[in-house]
Amino acid sequence: MSAGKPERQRVARVYTAARRHPWVLGKLGDWVIWFGPYTPAQLAVLGVGGLLLVKTFAWWSWMGPVPVVLWLVSVWAVRGAKINGRSPLTAALGCLTLLARHPAGRIRGRVARDRQTTMLSGSFVVEAAPPPALAEVAGLAPSSAPVPAARRRTKAKREQRTRVVPAARPVPVSGLAGLLSGVPVAGGS
Repeated sequence: MSAGKPERQRVARVYTAARRHPWVLGKLGDWVIWFGPYTPAQLAVLGVGGLLLVKTFAWWSWMGPVPVVLWLVSVWAVRGAKINGRSPLTAALGCLTLLARHPAGRIRGRVARDRQTTMLSGSFVVEAAPPPALAEVAGLAPSSAPVPAARRRTKAKREQRTRVVPAARPVPVSGLAGLLSGVPVAGGS
């Protein structure tokens, strides 16, 4: 990239044939059914409405052609019907699949179920602080706080791993060296 030119933003658009041409029935090449082509929603209203008009003819026959005209107007009105941007049939199919699903939903293709309840249990140990005399023997200062047993054990293990062996005390060679070092010499006065 050159420093003087700003970068152009690239825009990509995809137009599939299904989006450009909606699914219609009744069109084959240049030939089209009368007043067609028809969408699946129009064909559903046409079929169900026609069946309903035939079965209920005795009820509406006194009204003349009014129900037939209303039926044809409803077929025309449904031609561009959309529910949330979807055709009415796909929206109805979506509602049916939603009602058929398990209410808990699915996880990795299986029905999500609640786990069975289990009893949780636990325990703990309360230890008293060592008496002051024991604390001094153990090397603890009397004013220091007691250490829990678990920490004492881990601390002891850590000390075992990192314990440094003290160097051997030099043995005094003469009585004068023993007096100076403070170590009593055997056999001396």
